[in-house]
Amino acid sequence: MPRNRKLGRPTDQRMAILKNQTTDLILHGKIETTEARAKEVKSIADSIIALAVKEKDNFEMVEVKVVKAKLDSKGNKETEKVTSKNGKEYYKVVKETTMEERQKDMPTRLNARRKIMTKVNKVKDADGNNIDLPGKLFGEIAEKYSDRVGGYTRIVKMGPRRGDAAEKVILQLV
Repeated sequence: MPRNRKLGRPTDQRMAILKNQTTDLILHGKIETTEARAKEVKSIADSIIALAVKEKDNFEMVEVKVVKAKLDSKGNKETEKVTSKNGKEYYKVVKETTMEERQKDMPTRLNARRKIMTKVNKVKDADGNNIDLPGKLFGEIAEKYSDRVGGYTRIVKMGPRRGDAAEKVILQLV
């Protein structure tokens, strides 16, 4: 007996569908799909949410030296005129060094982040900026489910789909 459902697709297509639906579930909180797909996505989503809940506080704060370009009042980079060894003049961007406090993942949390990244796709928002889904899992979602042991998703049946009568369901985060 197979360990997972075949969903009538070749392996690469099946994995792509499950990855896309898992990403959408984490990003939007609910998806509408067929019952067989929902059961597969539910197992994937529950496992990565459980991983995020387990590793949510496993980091340390470190002081990091950051070198940035100095900006003027308009937000443009400041430059200064410099002469090279052979007498040519050019403009060089003025740098400033600051200390920032950042989170550093411990090894097990880093491993969990990498496992999560293999099960979800990279996503961009409307402006074209990357959305940090592992960060969302460790932050918002893990905080929401920190007192819960399993059962992070729910399947609500909607009835048969018109056309092929496949059972439609809504898969949502509890």
